[in-house]
Amino acid sequence: MSWIDKLKSSLGAKSAGTNSEPGEEKTATAEQPSDGGRGTGLYHPFDKSQTNFFYNLLFCDDIKLFAPGDTARSNEPWSNLLAEHPDSVALQSLAMDETQEGRVRALAYGRLRAAGALVPTKKTLAVIVEVQLQHGLDVLAVFAEGGVRYLNQSGKIAIFEGAGHPVEKLAHDMLKVAQPIVDRIGPWEKGRLPPPKKGNVRMTFLVSDGLYFGEGPLNLMQSDPMAGPLIGKATQLLQAIVELGVNSTSGEL
Repeated sequence: MSWIDKLKSSLGAKSAGTNSEPGEEKTATAEQPSDGGRGTGLYHPFDKSQTNFFYNLLFCDDIKLFAPGDTARSNEPWSNLLAEHPDSVALQSLAMDETQEGRVRALAYGRLRAAGALVPTKKTLAVIVEVQLQHGLDVLAVFAEGGVRYLNQSGKIAIFEGAGHPVEKLAHDMLKVAQPIVDRIGPWEKGRLPPPKKGNVRMTFLVSDGLYFGEGPLNLMQSDPMAGPLIGKATQLLQAIVELGVNSTSGEL
């Protein structure tokens, strides 16, 4: 059974008919970017506005989405990271700090690049796998510290973070097989693309020197010597998440 068939059988039946809640409507399609007053180049592939917001957060390519909204983000590392004129030395330190969350480091590297600073290459900070299923888009993201975000096609969200969470090892296993792919390809120089079309799988890599990605028909990518192992690890992680229950959410974005 293929990866997409496994996901259809394990998730499709659970997700059918749960794509929206009363009063919520799509504000854009996957092919129609909208800034929604928050930034540029945002996409809205889900029926639920909250899930669309989380989806765009995953890619760490729009600092405006992380604007302070609570007391926690007025403290370090967020205060300098989100400052209008951040301290470059502190940003460098934050970006290189392997004890920090991958998304924090990705944002720090992004700000350094935007300022014209030299950054190291090929340091993988996150991997995001997207595939269109029968009822919509499924998205799995793993970050360098082992954090996991899963956006189910129904719009439900599962978050795992903190040392020792139940799928941490699988997350690190997925990151390990991602690094050889990053070592072989280069950064994408244009804006982030809309979600993949049906039948395709996209693997996006948040890297110290930019956004990398690979995409192709799922059946071909599964047998590809580089992409295949990553898809296999993503499958294992997704199956573990399903067993834990997609209805439960651990932690907050």
